[in-house]
Amino acid sequence: MEHSEPVLVILAAGMGSRFGGMKQMTPVDDEGCFIIDYSLYDAYRAGFRRVAFVIKHAIEAQFRETIGRRMERYFKVDYVFQELDRLPEGYRVPAERKKPWGTAHAVACCRGVFDAPFAVINADDFYGRGAFETVYRFLTENRDEHTYCMVGYRLRNTVTEFGSVARGICSVQDGYLTGVTERTKIFQRGSDAAYTEDDKTFVPLSGDTLVSMNFFGFTPRFLDEIWAQFPHFLDKSLPENPEKCELYLPYIVNNELQAGTAQVRMLPCSEVWHGVTYHEDLPSVVSALAALRAQGVYPARLWE
Repeated sequence: MEHSEPVLVILAAGMGSRFGGMKQMTPVDDEGCFIIDYSLYDAYRAGFRRVAFVIKHAIEAQFRETIGRRMERYFKVDYVFQELDRLPEGYRVPAERKKPWGTAHAVACCRGVFDAPFAVINADDFYGRGAFETVYRFLTENRDEHTYCMVGYRLRNTVTEFGSVARGICSVQDGYLTGVTERTKIFQRGSDAAYTEDDKTFVPLSGDTLVSMNFFGFTPRFLDEIWAQFPHFLDKSLPENPEKCELYLPYIVNNELQAGTAQVRMLPCSEVWHGVTYHEDLPSVVSALAALRAQGVYPARLWE
């Protein structure tokens, strides 16, 4: 596999419906930085020098003004647009559809933008410096186009007291991922959790369960793999849920694992994940980042 410098793909098209606003553009410190600033700072320290922001045309001007232009001093920046009508040939957007097609579709929109190994993160999640260093090292050293990587976090560090969250529950054997099960309604239960499919029956989950927080490392072939699987997903899901069905990254990864066309190395991560699913989560993220700055993990001013 020919090797190119790794790209960081940041999924920033989501409008933050549960949060109540564009959480990608909500300041989390006194300097006016966003969570995405901390991720980009960690990525830069780890070695990344190219970033692709996946956004919507509707937020392009605001995104470029608040984040993009500042980052162009440090990274080669690409803007990739996730739009509803970007579908395989022969498919049309349902009339009532407003929701984006999901994380896998967002990543697939990068086809033709770069031909390099790449990492994927959410714009509104804080992953920690060590996670970026581990993924960057993997992407620069990996020579097998059928081997990907994923950072796993403990479930207890990723839930919120303010409502349900969606997480990919991971099964692991000998350091490799054997499967990811997407649970879209997980609730905190003390230091553990529980999920429901029907809002009536709750199934307990250990707080030590490893979950996917959408921090993956992929080879270029994965972009074509998503596009190849997309029609099957649409054929199955559109009749059932035309307004809200979404194609998640773990769905594509799972299918590859089952088909034997890829393997995914689980990367150990001691970092604590922080995120803002609901507006009420914001104060705890602000205080956590303030504590990290006080400890010297981050400077008082990130981009000087």
